[in-house]
Amino acid sequence: MGKNKLARFAENKTLPNVIQPTREEALNGFALKGKWRTDFFKNENPIVLELGCGKGEYTVGLAKTFTDRNFIGIDIKGARFWFGAKEAVENGMDNVAFLRTQIELVDYFFGENEVDEIWITFPDPQIKYKRTKHRLTHPDFLNRYKKFLKPGGIVHLKTDSEFLHGYTLGYLQGAGYEILTAHHDIYGAVEYNPDTPHLKDIRTYYEELFSAKGKTITYIKFKIN
Repeated sequence: MGKNKLARFAENKTLPNVIQPTREEALNGFALKGKWRTDFFKNENPIVLELGCGKGEYTVGLAKTFTDRNFIGIDIKGARFWFGAKEAVENGMDNVAFLRTQIELVDYFFGENEVDEIWITFPDPQIKYKRTKHRLTHPDFLNRYKKFLKPGGIVHLKTDSEFLHGYTLGYLQGAGYEILTAHHDIYGAVEYNPDTPHLKDIRTYYEELFSAKGKTITYIKFKIN
């Protein structure tokens, strides 16, 4: 393991916006479950999650754009989201947190109706059939989200994978989910909307790479039943 990673892991332990529970803490009653607003953010603002947040660019970008909401980036790779956590602390952003855990455990960290929205940005599409259940829009994951999303809660999927876009859209339509928006190319075919600047103006590290290679970026916005 490189020295930079070790240094980031060490600094994460000192950052007030980084939470790193053990698996046992998650499974046996996480202290902040159902109490994120009262005990961590100290306000009653909506809570938005980013699953697989990587370096945290989208989490921080959203928090800068929507200062009246609370954002939590979730990823198992703490050395990556260190970048976003550090930036948020240095800029005095008290509406940002980062949770280091496996996405498969996400429903252990939030109480019923505690979360308003979820962003899934450029996840691994898990193309191989044997990896189907690991797709973050697989029915098993959607059922996990239902445990803590408020009624009518919103999920956003932004991906360069036409496969994942098609798979998700097909499943949602077949299962009767309410699809609010679906675009196959947000940069080439969608006009700029001043009401949704975050859709185009905030870009993750991987989004920049994919766009530079000429890949189209797709987007789906839907409601959880």
